[in-house]
Amino acid sequence: MTKNNPTKITAEPGKQEFIIEREFNAPHELVFKAFTDPELYVQWFGPRGFTTELETFEPKNGGSWRYIQRDQDGNEFVFHGVNHEVTAPERIISTFEWEELPEKGHVILQTTRFEELPGNRTRLINQSVFQSVDDRDGMLQSDPKMEEEINEMYNRLEVLLEKMKK
Repeated sequence: MTKNNPTKITAEPGKQEFIIEREFNAPHELVFKAFTDPELYVQWFGPRGFTTELETFEPKNGGSWRYIQRDQDGNEFVFHGVNHEVTAPERIISTFEWEELPEKGHVILQTTRFEELPGNRTRLINQSVFQSVDDRDGMLQSDPKMEEEINEMYNRLEVLLEKMKK
C-alpha cells in the first residue's frame, strides 16, 4: 500500500468557511463512488471507534440524508441534510446540520469537488460555509480532536480505495 497523503485543513481567521483538501491514489470515479455508495460510505466515514448508521441516504439531486454515529460508549450523534446537486463524478453540494444543537438553524453548505489528476489520482476539496464566523469558530472549537479525526477518516478512505482498485 502507498503512503497516506497529507490532509490540509484551512480555516482563515474572520472567514465563514473552512476547506479540507486531500489527494488520493485512486481515480475520481472511485473516490466519488466511496461518497455515494452506502455500503462503502459507512466503512470509512466518521471518527475512529464510531459506527455510522445511515437512516436515509439518497445521493441524488434533491435527495436527503440522515445518519447516526455512535461512539464506543453508545452515545449518539445525529446529522442530516439535503443534497442540492450530485454530479458524478465531479461534485456534491449539500447541507449539513447537527440535530443535537440546542438552537436549530445552524446549517452548513458543503461543496465537495473530486478533481481528476494525472496518474489516476484525485484531489478532494471539501468547502464548508457557515452562516456566520461565530458558527464556524464554535464548530472548530467544539471538537479539539477534529483535525486528527479528519485525518483518520481520510486514511481509512485511502485504505478502502486501495482495496477497491484490486
